[in-house]
Amino acid sequence: MTIINIDWFELWPPIRLSLQITFLSSVLTAVIGIAVAWWMSRKKFSGKLILETIFMLPMVLPPTVIGFLLLVILGRKSAVGRFFEWLFTAPIIFTWWAAVIASIVVAFPLVYQTMRVGFDSVDRDFEEAARSIGANEWQLFRFITFPLVSRSVLSAYILGFARGLGEFGATLMIAGNIPGKTQTIPTAIYVAVDAGNLTMAWAWTVCTIVISFFMLLLTGKLKR
Repeated sequence: MTIINIDWFELWPPIRLSLQITFLSSVLTAVIGIAVAWWMSRKKFSGKLILETIFMLPMVLPPTVIGFLLLVILGRKSAVGRFFEWLFTAPIIFTWWAAVIASIVVAFPLVYQTMRVGFDSVDRDFEEAARSIGANEWQLFRFITFPLVSRSVLSAYILGFARGLGEFGATLMIAGNIPGKTQTIPTAIYVAVDAGNLTMAWAWTVCTIVISFFMLLLTGKLKR
């Protein structure tokens, strides 16, 4: 492989689309994961363990299973799919929005688990002291809890970003592999290898490794 053999016009679109999808999905996953983890860490109710197990399922299920379930849920025959079609005036499947949803689903367990550990590590005495002087729950979260878990928040976001960037199976099933529209780096690598174009496959692989390496390196620095 030589650098002059790389088709730079072909190389860039999957990278741009992957970063676009991953940035949006990681932000949404972080917001949802923080909210759910905070709620789960503060509430006790019947069936909590079952609900938490459901949250963690995408971490162990095959990506094709997740993709199939999302395809059923978001398909044109489902109520959710029809709602999105009414909202966007077009089906959501086989669009880059479908890829965003797939990334959110597969990255959520990592974000949730990281934030759950962070919230559980907060000393409740600090929160009780704030309540004793009249702080409401929002003030408690904003000025006490959130600053104490800020490193966990950054770590959760980075892990969610890295996981979303590498998503392949669920994305392929629900968003497809449409060049310039839904083709992400992982699906582009798959097509390139299948076509015997190892030069482009290596180029996209190196890009993914470099981005993921620096994201994980940043996570390691935050834990120190």
